[in-house]
Amino acid sequence: MQTLYTTAALENEIKPGEAVKILQKHFEQTRQLLIYLIFFLSEIGRYAETDAQTRGAKHLPSYADLHVNTKLAGNEILLKINNDPSFKEFLKKDKPEQFLDKELVRKIYHEFAETKEHGDYIAHASREKKEEKDILEFILEKFLLGKEVFLSHVEENFSNWDDDGEMIIQLLVNYLQKPGSYDFKEMISPEKWEFAKILLETVLEKSAHLESFVIPKLKNWDPERIALLDMILMKMGVAEFLYFETIPPKVTINEYIDVAKEYSTSQSGQFVNGILDNIHKELVQEGKMHKVDFRKTN
Repeated sequence: MQTLYTTAALENEIKPGEAVKILQKHFEQTRQLLIYLIFFLSEIGRYAETDAQTRGAKHLPSYADLHVNTKLAGNEILLKINNDPSFKEFLKKDKPEQFLDKELVRKIYHEFAETKEHGDYIAHASREKKEEKDILEFILEKFLLGKEVFLSHVEENFSNWDDDGEMIIQLLVNYLQKPGSYDFKEMISPEKWEFAKILLETVLEKSAHLESFVIPKLKNWDPERIALLDMILMKMGVAEFLYFETIPPKVTINEYIDVAKEYSTSQSGQFVNGILDNIHKELVQEGKMHKVDFRKTN
């Protein structure tokens, strides 16, 4: 959807293969955002040692300055993450440090260090797997996602935060449960990439044909006044009706209703629902809907 919207907004006609490159870039931006969030979280952990060194280097350090607890820096999940070959590869490639606000890291760490949760965490030297995970999730929820200053920082540096943020957070939480389990070269599976590419190319190549199903259903609506995003979503839906035989029509309709509600106008969900439902009924009546039971394809 994002790629089709981008290509529709281009003044010049796109060259062959250009849309697929834009699609690939969108997936790369998603990966870069995930890498940055993981990197920022690991920098908070690393700052425990920085804080200890800074306080210990004072001209007249106190007993507390000389005995700063650095347990967070040795968090076993963070160690696994920082030793993950795939993560290390994309640290070099994406260079997340270029976006890092070191002062923000310092402030967040010091706020966290004053919490009861931090005190409980450092109260004993043992390392339990659940405890290691829980403290990182606490930092993520309370001091990253729960702080407007951090959210503003991410929004300023990653234009895809509004679109991808919810999904990226879930990926990050899953990664904390199984550090080192992702291949960051493949943010989506080869099967999903192939589906996205084929759907994109189908909608572009058959745009006029897909519109021929939509426009007659608009009744008193002027096609030129239909929100561009709504038209894109409806063409994608019709493409799935006609060319993706294993996707149940109800799944297609419900998916594009949800997307329209999320990304288009307040009335778009109902509008897209009505148009796609009418097209679906017509295709069934005319014998043009050729679907197979997706369960039998497994």
